[in-house]
Amino acid sequence: MTAVLQVALGGAIGAVLRYLTGIGLIRLFGQTPMPLGVLTVNVLGSLAMGLFITAAAQRGLTHLSPLVATGILGGFTTFSAFSLEAVTLYERGALGLAAVYVIANVTLSIAALFAGMAIARGLA
Repeated sequence: MTAVLQVALGGAIGAVLRYLTGIGLIRLFGQTPMPLGVLTVNVLGSLAMGLFITAAAQRGLTHLSPLVATGILGGFTTFSAFSLEAVTLYERGALGLAAVYVIANVTLSIAALFAGMAIARGLA
């Protein structure tokens, strides 16, 4: 039951951080055709996941995975929202923007995960 509570607490924290990130970006840039909030949290979340998973494995902190990886980062990153936004752009007829959005999310998130792992390995 402890792991479930960690996931629940972490998920609440991650969801609030995701929400605040989206609000902050809207305040900074206004409403944009590209869903910047989801793109931003997917990239940052992937970077943080790379950092955490690598550092946790190296330092014997994998017991924090329910709280951090599943909870906080799972609540923060939004690939389900990403999918919805991509389909919405497609259905609105913005095929080019939808393609750029999908490619940017996937490419930058994977690159950020590699960067997080490389950074974490350098800190060890």
